[in-house]
Amino acid sequence: MTQPSPLLALPGAVAGDGVDAPVAAHYGSFITEQRTLVAGEGFVDLSHHEVVRVAGPDRHTWLHSLTTQHLLDLAPREWTGVLLLSPQGHVEHAFYGYDDGEAFLAHTEPGQAAALVTFLERMKFWSDVEVADVTADWALTWRPASAGEAPYSAYELVPRDQLETYAAAAGPACGLWAFEALRIERGEPRLGLDTDHRTIPNEAGWIGPAVHLDKGCYRGQETVARVHTLGRPPRRLTLLHLDGTEIVLPAVGAELRLDDKVVGFVGTSARHHELGPIALAMVKRNVPLDAVLDAGGMPAAQEVVVDPEVGLHVRPRLR
Repeated sequence: MTQPSPLLALPGAVAGDGVDAPVAAHYGSFITEQRTLVAGEGFVDLSHHEVVRVAGPDRHTWLHSLTTQHLLDLAPREWTGVLLLSPQGHVEHAFYGYDDGEAFLAHTEPGQAAALVTFLERMKFWSDVEVADVTADWALTWRPASAGEAPYSAYELVPRDQLETYAAAAGPACGLWAFEALRIERGEPRLGLDTDHRTIPNEAGWIGPAVHLDKGCYRGQETVARVHTLGRPPRRLTLLHLDGTEIVLPAVGAELRLDDKVVGFVGTSARHHELGPIALAMVKRNVPLDAVLDAGGMPAAQEVVVDPEVGLHVRPRLR
């Protein structure tokens, strides 16, 4: 696990838990911090996310051939999402980054870099590329997006030894709880938390941001193309509006039920400054959108994030 962030020494910092323990959950008031971010100010420390670097003259063609994204004409410092799929089209890795002219730098979820590097190393064959886990050198942060920015360009990678200097200039610091509430509102899934081993890109809203439909063959493409062409992916990422009278939030992975049937699972959840308690969930496509579901014992209304017929993300990414 990544070492605790030095920004935990900032006044009021309270550490998170689980995989998010190395960074601050909040700095005194996560509601105030949400409002700061919504106002276009501040930044969030995400330095517990891991970073992978792919260098070498063949990196663009090599990554292009392996992944869901079109990377041959990637402009310098143009952020993009990238997926690696199983032969059946299930999402195995998700990473987001840009090329700095010397290498492709990308961040992934905490604890995922080692497996990603291992997979990429196995796929090098005769390609002139170098793959490395550079989490010790780079730290991920997030700032409010400017109007018209691409979904992932609000993220920034800064040299880890400059994180405190960055924080002093970019402040005020806002905690992970504030970030998570806005991320969930945007309908931006986290791999392994809002997805499971059966998730295909069409279910999670990754068509477009992380999957290019007009590129050559890659592992798992047949599933993606078939579901996109025929429509009706098996499940859909959904925003849940949870019963605000409950004190606790549902656990990641909690069963989602309609009457006595399990119809999906709950992913990440948070308390939003305007919407109240919300969560992301993966729900079977044929579940009526107006049905009130049981999310780990808590009533939950649904709001569309991914269109159940065509599998495209339809919720506006407001921040």
